[in-house]
Amino acid sequence: MQPTFPAHELDYELPEASVAQAPLAERDAARLLCLQRGGGALSDRVVRDLPELLPGRSLLVLNDTRVIPARLFGNKPSGGRVELLLVERLGAIGPVERWSALGRANKGLRPGENIALGDGSLSARILVNAERMMEVELSLTPSATVESATLAVERIGAMPLPPYIKRAAEVVDSTRYQTVFAAHPGAVAAPTAGLHFTPLLLERLEQAGHELAYVTLHVGPGTFAPLRSDDLRAHVMHQERFEVPEPTSQAIARARAEGRAVVAVGTTVVRTLESVASETGEVAAGAGSTSIFIYPPHRFRVIDVLLTNFHLPRSTLLALVMAFAGVEPTRAAYAHAIASGYRFYSYGDAMLIRARV
Repeated sequence: MQPTFPAHELDYELPEASVAQAPLAERDAARLLCLQRGGGALSDRVVRDLPELLPGRSLLVLNDTRVIPARLFGNKPSGGRVELLLVERLGAIGPVERWSALGRANKGLRPGENIALGDGSLSARILVNAERMMEVELSLTPSATVESATLAVERIGAMPLPPYIKRAAEVVDSTRYQTVFAAHPGAVAAPTAGLHFTPLLLERLEQAGHELAYVTLHVGPGTFAPLRSDDLRAHVMHQERFEVPEPTSQAIARARAEGRAVVAVGTTVVRTLESVASETGEVAAGAGSTSIFIYPPHRFRVIDVLLTNFHLPRSTLLALVMAFAGVEPTRAAYAHAIASGYRFYSYGDAMLIRARV
């Protein structure tokens, strides 16, 4: 069994003002804190400097999941307000669909209850209400002008902003809480390291000789779940669906054979690749679900460089970063970021963690 790494090692104090509440005007204008695995000097750059900061001819692997507007608001027949957060579709797309969801209402939600949602084109019936997750049936109403419940969700749903963003979702979030390369709907949280990229930055990376490849991991609400036990081995990770396309598998194999760096854009990419990698680092194409939990000590089998945002205290994502960069180097980087006014979390700034040169 992996040795215990206590959760209290992941604690740090963050001023409330450091939590970014809105995106910057320009995605790639975010600040970028550069550090080395295992420790060393820190440097302050910006994300648009990436082409010159990465090792020559790097392979960047990005997560092309698409965030669905999964937050739905409605009313019971009694008039009571209800909020649903859709997590995963459990059946085929159509006028009636079955979803897993989280729900919130003043007096709770019971199986059999019906909820009118949004503009009235969609209704939900509670099928099962378990302790951690419920199942609901979404149904189009006769007056609906769309062909499927999924399309109705796209029209009436709100972007599921993280709980530390203390405002309601706005029009700007429909595009900015989404990567410019988002392709496959299914996430309820954004792969935030990817939010910094623009079409121009992607073009500049390729012009500089770097290569781009994509995986899909549909980020679930469990990404915000805190660690409740000091023994990380007691934490049960959430399941998330992923896919590694054959072209990405082949690109990773080529990069490794040629001695080129594999750059993970975000912790979701790390979790995907580490879930499918062999002991010697081969990455097979395929799809599945993962509940991998990465924390110190961990032997990374595929990636050489990590681009990531700043993460919540006592979180599984911070544990992954500490496993890659080192515990003390991560602490030093976070202390520097706080003192230097970096913006934290989903709409915040980023870190680039590289191997020593």
